[in-house]
Amino acid sequence: MKTTRSLRRTFTLSTTALGCMILTACGSVYGPQSRMQLDMDKLLQTSPPASGNTLAGNEGKFLRGAVKQDPTSGLRVDIGAATINGTDAGAPALNETAAKPAEAASTSVANDEQDAKEAAGAPTDPLRPEATVDLSDITANQDLWGRVRQGFALPALESQLVLDHERWYTSRPDYVQRMTERASRYLFHVVDEIQRRRMPTELALLPFIESAFNPQALSSARASGIWQFMPATGKDFELKQNLFRDDRRDVLASTRAALDYLQRLNRQFGDWHLALAAYNWGEGNVQKAINRNARQGLPTDYASLNMPPETRNYVPKLHAIKNIVARPEAYNLTLTPIENHPYFVSVPIQRDLDASLAARLAGLPLDEFKALNPSLNKPVILAAGTPQVLLPYDNAGLFVHNLSNHKGPLASWTAWVVPRTMRPGDAARQVGMSEGNLRDINHIPPKMLVKAGSTLLVPRSGQREQDVSEALADNAIMALAPDLPPMRRVSFKAGKRDTVAGIAKRYRTSPQQIAQWNRVSASASFKRGQTVVVYVPTSKNTARRVATAVRHNGPSVKGRPQTRVVASATRSTARGNAIKGRPPVNRTTRMRVASAR
Repeated sequence: MKTTRSLRRTFTLSTTALGCMILTACGSVYGPQSRMQLDMDKLLQTSPPASGNTLAGNEGKFLRGAVKQDPTSGLRVDIGAATINGTDAGAPALNETAAKPAEAASTSVANDEQDAKEAAGAPTDPLRPEATVDLSDITANQDLWGRVRQGFALPALESQLVLDHERWYTSRPDYVQRMTERASRYLFHVVDEIQRRRMPTELALLPFIESAFNPQALSSARASGIWQFMPATGKDFELKQNLFRDDRRDVLASTRAALDYLQRLNRQFGDWHLALAAYNWGEGNVQKAINRNARQGLPTDYASLNMPPETRNYVPKLHAIKNIVARPEAYNLTLTPIENHPYFVSVPIQRDLDASLAARLAGLPLDEFKALNPSLNKPVILAAGTPQVLLPYDNAGLFVHNLSNHKGPLASWTAWVVPRTMRPGDAARQVGMSEGNLRDINHIPPKMLVKAGSTLLVPRSGQREQDVSEALADNAIMALAPDLPPMRRVSFKAGKRDTVAGIAKRYRTSPQQIAQWNRVSASASFKRGQTVVVYVPTSKNTARRVATAVRHNGPSVKGRPQTRVVASATRSTARGNAIKGRPPVNRTTRMRVASAR
């Protein structure tokens, strides 16, 4: 926000051609909303193969030549529909419908225009509904780092580990710069919420340790977001994770949850260093370590506990970041300046909306839109599951203005519940798209079936034009199953030296599969006489192959296999023909074949 914005603004919207939007920063700390991690870089730039889509081929493009900046307020405004056109010869204009003769306007166009006018509400600050921001206040243009330093309250930690981490960061100035630049979008809101709760502002630096302030960060243990919530812990703190969104990556929702968690841990241990250790290691592990020291008569402070290396370095790493923020010049580092005002505001979304369209209407590149709304899993924003989007201060007013004047459909994608278990190719034909597109947009691996009740993202059509319901937006799931031929269950008694690996080789499958069927490890050996289960494809040669394989099982006498095979008559899936085994010849192990899918 530039210093030229000296006049006090309230968030009201002027609809005149050159009127500038004057915004207020008011709102509330919103709680969790209902929201599988997908490749947003690819998804958000993918358009369905639906004809008549006025946005097709134009995602992520926005001509700033149609936007003027008010010299007094610094706000950018759209000066009219006629000037917003695509530069590509084949790309339709944003307001293509407006150029058509009035007599050719259809009822659907009129409906689209009405939808656009109702698609968004007035922008608000998502943190403080009761406050009006006075941007003429000189503190709004002060460096946020000073505010962070003033709130430092953690007890000092003198440790060689702190010095080691200080040297590590000092030797990587480019890394520190990338972290602080990334933090510039979110740090004001994190600091604001921490100070509202009267917590030490060092905690605002914790995302530097957890994720380098990258909301898309995903650890090998599946922890996600700037605060690195594990799936189960996220659910404990009402961070919902579903097909369309993941609240662990939602900056505001995850910040609320992380601070709730840290406050709870501080109440439990009465010490911020122990609370931070518990945030990293788990409160149960920290409590066990405290109890163990107490039984031995040893101190129970953070530095005295026996902890794994990651946790032992966790708090020293935070103190190293704190020391660098406190005196960056002492470490020959420069912190990216961050102004002491909200970077983004919240715009309520009341109709389903393509993410690519939202970014264009706001005058933002897709990457920037995604960085502010990282919880999105799909290229469509569902109003029922994502009630608001975050946009930079200036772009919020531009978005509302352009959206209210948009002509054409708002969403090209919708959700479809698969009525029965089916192959992706069959599902693609039913919804009118190619199998490749269906697999790509829904991340369906090869050789998998989509199970009944799964939700797929598909193009909107005349039969599927309604906005997605709240129940579906909150509870959508994807369930897949291997696309395998019908299988029969085969059980037999293990021989003296049978192992999982040996039986897997005999039945031409993997040890892991045999282990899964029998609930043992892949390196296990079976006891003599233990029942072993395998599944084999159903075919006319099944009995012959099974009998051949089983003949090698069981104990041997004088070098000869002593196995008795009894093949029970089994019904074919198509006919009731019986499959008979070979006549028993001096064999003792019973083999049973049962139909199974």
